[in-house]
Formats: sequence, C-alpha cells, structure tokens
Amino acid sequence: MPSTPPPPAETPAETPAETPAEAVKPLMRGVSVLRALSDADGRASIGTLVRTTGLARATLDRVVATLARMGYVRLTGPDAVLAPRLMELGNAYLSASRLPGRLGPLAERLADELDESVSLAVPDGDGIRFVHQSTRRRAMSLTFRIGDLLPAERTAPGPLIAAGWSGEEWARWRARRAADPEDRGFPAVPPRDDRAAYGGRTGHGRRFEELAARAREDGWALDDQLIEPGLIALSVPLGHGGEAGRARQPVCVASVVSHTSRHSATSLRETLLPRLRAAVAEMERELARPAGESAAGRPPGEGRSGLADWTGASKQELGREFIESLARGLTVLTAFGEGRDALTLSAVAEATGLARATARRALITLEHLGHVTAAPDRTFRLTPRVLSLGFPALSRTTLPQIAAPHLAALAGRVHDSASLAVLVGDDVQYTARVATRRIMNVNITTGTRFPAYATSMGRVLLAGLMDDLSYDELTTRLARAEPKALTRHTVTRPAELATILDGVRRAGYALVDEELEEGLRSIAVPVVDRTGAVVAAVNVAMHTSRRDVGACLTEVLPELRATAARVAADLEVAGRFTRVPTV
Repeated sequence: MPSTPPPPAETPAETPAETPAEAVKPLMRGVSVLRALSDADGRASIGTLVRTTGLARATLDRVVATLARMGYVRLTGPDAVLAPRLMELGNAYLSASRLPGRLGPLAERLADELDESVSLAVPDGDGIRFVHQSTRRRAMSLTFRIGDLLPAERTAPGPLIAAGWSGEEWARWRARRAADPEDRGFPAVPPRDDRAAYGGRTGHGRRFEELAARAREDGWALDDQLIEPGLIALSVPLGHGGEAGRARQPVCVASVVSHTSRHSATSLRETLLPRLRAAVAEMERELARPAGESAAGRPPGEGRSGLADWTGASKQELGREFIESLARGLTVLTAFGEGRDALTLSAVAEATGLARATARRALITLEHLGHVTAAPDRTFRLTPRVLSLGFPALSRTTLPQIAAPHLAALAGRVHDSASLAVLVGDDVQYTARVATRRIMNVNITTGTRFPAYATSMGRVLLAGLMDDLSYDELTTRLARAEPKALTRHTVTRPAELATILDGVRRAGYALVDEELEEGLRSIAVPVVDRTGAVVAAVNVAMHTSRRDVGACLTEVLPELRATAARVAADLEVAGRFTRVPTV
C-alpha cells in the first residue's frame, strides 16, 4: 500500500474569488461569449447567447460585433460562428508552453512505432486538458480534440496529476464532484456511469485518492474504460517527482491510448510501459534544451504592437459598436509565445503597444478569469484555460471550411462562381464552391473531378510540384496522364504543357480559355501553407461572354490573390499546432 495517505476529506473548499475592482468588465463579457460559443461547439444563435451569457441583447450585439471585427467570430444569418483566427489565442499558450512544438514530433514517432494513438495532456484545475494528439486512423478512433477538458478522475493522467495536489486542491475536487456528479460540466466526455466512479473498473472499488497515491509510488497510471467501454490508456508523467516524499504536478503527461479489442489493461502496461518510459525520458531531454535551440513557434521579440493601433482605428470607424477595451484585453494574450512564456507587465505593454495601465488591468482581469497566472517574480504566464476559448471547436477545421466564407465574399465581389480545389492524382477535385445565380451558370459541384492539365486550378497545382520535380520529371508525369483534347483549344502535348506550367509558376496564376469546355474561361491562383507549399487553388469561372482575358487579369486576378492570401492567413493560424485536412 502507498506510504503517503491522501489529504483529509474535511479540507474546506476554496471560496470563489470576488471580481477585482480594476477588472475590465467588457473583457469579461467577451470571454463569456467565446466560452459559450465554444461550449456550443462553435456555433450558436444570438438569442441562445443572450440566454447562456445573461447579457442584454444590445450588449451582446456590441461584443459580437467587436469579436467579428477582430476576425474571431463570423455572423452567418442569425448565428455567430467561431472563426479560425481565434485559434491565435490558443496558439499563444501552446507556443509558450513549448509542449506541442517540441514534443509533438516525438509523440508522432512513438505513435508510428507502437501503432497506437499518443496524447499529451496538462493539468488544468482538477481536470486534464489535451495539448497534442497523434491519432491512428481506424474505424474506432479517438474523438478528443486539442483543448478538450476531462475530469481528472476519469483519465489515466488524472491520478498522476492529483498525486501532487495540496489539501486545498483536493477540497476543490471534492466540491466539484459534489456539485456535478454526472460530469455535465465536461462536454468532451459522456455523462458519468456510476459503475466507473472513482476508478471502479481500474481500481476495483478504490477511491480516486488511493489511485493518486498509488500513481505517486508507481510513476505511471492506467485508465481501464473509465470514460467509456473499450477505451484504455497508459500514462507516464514528464517532470514528475519531488523532495521529502512530496510529489509535484508534472509538466505534462504522455499517454498511449488503445482499445480492448487490441489490448487488455494489463497487456497494455506490460507491453508498452518500458517503451513509453523511454519516450518520456527523451521528451524530458528535449524540454531541457534552451529555448533558443528550437525552431518551433514565433521567434522571441516578435510583437503584436500594430494591434493596439488597429483597435484605435476600429473604434474611430465603428464608434460605440466596437468595444476597444475588449479587443485590447484579448490582444494581451497574443503577447506570449515561445521565448516569451513569462513576461513582466512592461514586456506585455511593449509587445502589444498598450499603455502600462491598460495592460495591467487586462492582466488583472485575465488572471481573475483563470487565463493568466502571476508569479512571485512579478511575471505572468498563460494557463491551459486559454484553450477553452474556442480551440476544441476549431481544432478540426478543414481547409474547405476555412475557405468557404472567403469564397462567398469573392463571388459576391466579382459576381461569378468561385471554387477551391486540391490535386488528387492527375485530377483536380473541387472541395468547396460558391455559385452565383445566373440563367447561364457554370454547373460544377463539390467532389467533381476534372483532368488537372486542362483546368486553371489544376495547372496552378501542377506548377506547385515544380519545387520538387525537374522540368523533365514533370513532362514525364504529364505524359503518363495521357492528355486528351477536350475541346479544339485543349493543349495536350506534355512538353508544351510543362512550358505553360513553368510560366504559371513564375506568374503566380493560371488562365485557361475554353480548354475544358467551349465557352468556359477560368483563372486561378495558389493557396499556400505556412511553409510556402502549394496545398490548394482558388479560381473564378465564367462564360467567355462575361469578361475577356484582359478584364480577367485586371478585375478578377487582384481579387483572387487577396482571397487566397486571406485563406492562407487563416490556414497558417489553424495549422500551427493542428493538422488541417485539405478535403
């Protein structure tokens, strides 16, 4: 049995802190709206938000208008929808923590080696919050998202984290369990099954406190179907240990997650524990390297000072509909990042361009809300709770979802159909499309494929391959596709196509005139990811009677390029610590 008993049950729970007098109330209201939208999986009607936040309709309208101006929310009909740009707040925490940037590649390698899913989680209050997922694609796979919060007692990382809790922390956990016995406050997990309470399956009736004490001694923990039947996990902490028998909370916990169809809890531990421990040791060495040695995240000193000027300009333009104190308060979160994990008040003010008094009140408010913590050395750090501001709902956003509102805006400006496509083999596949209403329209639907060599988007995507293929290799690839004449204008000779593609690469756009179909003219530009690689293309298609080639270049091409840049900017934010599917 463990030598260290759990804290006494009669430890009083902590009394909720009163709102500081200097708290920025508009910032608190904005955070409440973002949390409400996140809890609603990223989308809710304005009426629903009024009910869930308790804000007056006029106040809520101003908050939503401000968040929309920042690019954090979109208004779609009667609904407010979280936008990918909001993920920059969670990215700031993830970058500052260095965990996904440094440990993510090691977790991916471990997942490949074991052919099991691997996750990284951090303590957050009396729960655990995921910061990285390396999942295996199977019929039954994990649905947890980066940023999801789980109750500690229903997870493998939980006992390892609770092993370092103080009496006060145990009291808060007991108070939460009494107030929410079914875990309704944790939308990422199904409601509690009484049979699984306090480690029923894993601990054979032992209480969660005993599991935590055991985890303190063992240095590992198991989840045997605590969240739902069939799901099992094995966890080992990073940075675990302490002096005089007192454990401290780990920096994070690495877990291997499997299913009972592949392992029993016992076989999971016996088979994978040595390899997981070796991987954790390597992760700890990686975290011990000086921050300057890592290329992940933004470089130290890269600030967001322009945003403070932007908030002032937005206030002048929109008047009372724009809440400047809300925008500036959220801007404070973006001051943090890798190499900027602990900042003084002066450093925050300098990074954001805000006055010290403004930055101070924002930090006081964010600390009260649990998104920032203050250290005795008078520095501030972000907490994992920043991820609750929309990150789970947005962490599985696809490229077509990112592009859709931008395509709609483009189609509205040029009054012609706009599309997004990716390269699939020798074809171009449409993944998003916004059509205009005309008597004569380009009739193409999502999922449609065309030969890449005869389309504007296909040529942009093929030209993107020239970073990795030589001219001769590209010509050979085109020859294998066996180009056929689809109209009397279609270019089919591989060498001629390769020359055209080289020109497309240099010009940054492709214009195809009646090569796919008589009377159809289209122009396309590439969409690039954060590495500069071409991952998709955006085009505008029209009947030849609508515009001549010159008008396409002067009227449509600038709009296309601006749209592609907006899609790429959102993709960069969304894809910084998550994988963004292109279809």
